[in-house]
Amino acid sequence: MRVSMKNKNILSSLSLAILISLAGVTSPNAVAASTPAAEQAEPEKGPHRGRMLREGNFAIELSIFETGVPPEFRVWATNNGQAIDPNKVNLNVKLIRLGDGTDDINFNAQGDFLRGDMVIYEPHSFVVAIEASYQGKQYNWQYDNFEGRTTIEKAVANAMEIKTEIAGPATIHQTIPAYGKLSLPVGAHRSISARFDGEITKLHVSFGDTVKKGQTLFTVESNESLKPYTIKAPTNGFVSELFANAGEQTNGRTLLTISDLSRHIAKLAVYPSDYSKVNLGTPVTLNVEGNTGSITGKISFIEPVVRDDQAKIVWVELADGNLAEGSFVKAEIEVATTDVPLAVKRIGLQGFRDFTVVYSKVGEQYEVRMLELGRAGGEWIEVLGGLKAGTEYVTDNSYILKADIEKSGASHDH
Repeated sequence: MRVSMKNKNILSSLSLAILISLAGVTSPNAVAASTPAAEQAEPEKGPHRGRMLREGNFAIELSIFETGVPPEFRVWATNNGQAIDPNKVNLNVKLIRLGDGTDDINFNAQGDFLRGDMVIYEPHSFVVAIEASYQGKQYNWQYDNFEGRTTIEKAVANAMEIKTEIAGPATIHQTIPAYGKLSLPVGAHRSISARFDGEITKLHVSFGDTVKKGQTLFTVESNESLKPYTIKAPTNGFVSELFANAGEQTNGRTLLTISDLSRHIAKLAVYPSDYSKVNLGTPVTLNVEGNTGSITGKISFIEPVVRDDQAKIVWVELADGNLAEGSFVKAEIEVATTDVPLAVKRIGLQGFRDFTVVYSKVGEQYEVRMLELGRAGGEWIEVLGGLKAGTEYVTDNSYILKADIEKSGASHDH
């Protein structure tokens, strides 16, 4: 499929623009026009469901065979419609791939056919170049066998905000999810009372005031000595409760409460299957309901008692004065960190047939790469096969390519 911005493609432009609009892509300055590939006649098929290639009286049937074996080429040759002994035919097939070089396949006789000497790996998308010789005569054919491939001009790709990166090494941070709430640590609320009962002669603070350690809160005249003394703040915080005013007797009661909200504890539930993965000092990334951005911390305490639902509670201390006690927390507890030689961003993954793929980019052409995947964590997933290091692949908005390829009806021709 060829994508351009020519006026003659208005109808295709509208269909792709509607698709993009429904998908939520905002590209105010660009409407991509998509030109379907020219309709081609269905290639002739042979008795083994392979592609027939003919020149004069000589013909071969080229088939990708994958029943009970990895995909491989098998070829049957005929002359004047009669089967030829495969030992009398020399054959070579070259598969010219997009950005991945050329597969050079030779053939050996086996039974009544010629069998290719290498596996045809996915995607089965390439230019096929065939050279055959029989009775001293050379035969050559070439045809396109593309699947999962499209072309999008640079300006259109930029307007659609299709972004790419280079596949290479990454650090995989494997995590487990955990949920909980924010609590204040023991001692966060300090009740203030008088050392010696007496009359409060002056109140120096008001409800809601922020106070610092050592700041004067009350002046009190002792009932015994009749001498004034001051009551000072034992900690930083704010006046969260106020129970007394000037002119009142202290009477051994709590006069006010100072609350220190500079530190919180996220108490997270961890269930039996994950007990062994969590230890003191394990890194945690937290998202607090109502707050933007993430907060990082480490597990500082694991409660020894198991709850009725069999969860163990782990603590993560947070030094953030903008949080609120009782807020819900969603966390990712890091249980393993691994450096891998090849990984891609998970945002770029798409489905294609029965495979998980990314779209490689070569110039203005994009094509699927079927992946064998390993460990995942955070934004990354390990690639064990199907992609070469150094390949440029699509990350953001890869679904646009998926939709464009599906619209073109990319085939899987055997």
